[in-house]
Amino acid sequence: MKYETVLIITPSLSSEKIKLTTLEYINYLIINKANLMFEEHWGVKKLAYPIKKNLYGCYHIFYYSANPKLIYNLDLKFKRDEKIIRFLTVKIDNEALSYYKFSKKDVF
Repeated sequence: MKYETVLIITPSLSSEKIKLTTLEYINYLIINKANLMFEEHWGVKKLAYPIKKNLYGCYHIFYYSANPKLIYNLDLKFKRDEKIIRFLTVKIDNEALSYYKFSKKDVF
């Protein structure tokens, strides 16, 4: 199955720690045999409302195909990580994927 995950990382971290956090999750996906199709760093954006006393958040998005059991474990990992202030994972179908143009250079 194919999924899209959006992470909001606390902006109080340095840019290197933010990159290490995203690399940690990329490695987690790869180790657990997920096929990472695309990932993108959207940067720091103003939140519509405060989340855990943060007015800004650092956004990152992943598109990948994985076993549904991995999604459950990934959600638990996000919930336990204090650096992640919000996340959302949705299942996407082939029609939605046809709107995106992914290339190998887009992945870290």
